[in-house]
Amino acid sequence: MTTAVEMRAVVLGENGIEVREVAKPTPGPCEVLVCVKAASLNRADVLIASGQAHGFAAGPGVIMGGECAGEVEAIGSAVTDLKIGDRVAGSARSAFADYVTMDSGRAYKISSAIPNTKATCFPYAVQTMHDAIVSVGGLRQGETVLVQGASSAMGLLGMQVAKLKGASLVIGTSANESRRDRLREFGCDLALDSHDPSWPEKVKTATGGKGVDLIIDQVSAGVANGNLDAAAVLGRIVNVGRLGGMKGDFDFDLHALKRVSYIGVTFRTRSIEEYRAVVRAARMDLWSGVETGALRMPIDRIFPLEQAPSAFAHMSENAHFGKIVLAL
Repeated sequence: MTTAVEMRAVVLGENGIEVREVAKPTPGPCEVLVCVKAASLNRADVLIASGQAHGFAAGPGVIMGGECAGEVEAIGSAVTDLKIGDRVAGSARSAFADYVTMDSGRAYKISSAIPNTKATCFPYAVQTMHDAIVSVGGLRQGETVLVQGASSAMGLLGMQVAKLKGASLVIGTSANESRRDRLREFGCDLALDSHDPSWPEKVKTATGGKGVDLIIDQVSAGVANGNLDAAAVLGRIVNVGRLGGMKGDFDFDLHALKRVSYIGVTFRTRSIEEYRAVVRAARMDLWSGVETGALRMPIDRIFPLEQAPSAFAHMSENAHFGKIVLAL
């Protein structure tokens, strides 16, 4: 009888996050086996660990993580666009481990010039923000953009994408003053405090009274009516995240008066074909910006895999700016 090869993995245990030995996975026909060199945390990881993430079933023994970078060690029988030895980054369930299986259609090839600790910071943000701003939000040259929750990693990348795709004015919000002071480094023309009741008026002033054309909302409940107030007639609001709450007050009359298009997005209800199409579009349109450094992402801290519980605690404190990375 052959004993299964084991590997280290960050697991949700009975008492929280822990690192333990688990069985090494085997790739399916459309997957590659990646030897993980670095992985990065996202807000969803903390929510899943605490049982607060809607649509993600998690319990004791579940391997955590959704984003990583490393080297292809094995390929499935149907994979034709990747080979053993390729360096890749991408989204994949159970990514906080020595090895992970990744759908080949969700992988981004990375050049030798990009370290794994940098590459792991981009897949989620690139595909999410390209989808929200370009594909769904339909940003046109010269339009104005507001990013709610701009000091998050997603928000920092979103402002840069908006600028790269021709936005004439990019506004970002953050309730943290020190973070607002840094937003200009990442494409922000005007930083506002979303806890200031006058922020919608400041948006309208900055846009000559018109209101903003496209709002990328990662906060939701607490800013929903402010978004409607700040939006232009025929503006678009794309609901990307709900960091401020899943439910809240909504002014339906203002929504109708402004004739605002309010669009929800998530990856949780997309088919694998839809997910691959989002990644393909982002890869073609934005990944070169990652490679050249035109798109940047600050790294707040790097923890070794063995200190994953500390990394989760650091994210839970919400005092970081940029990505929190696990190094393997």
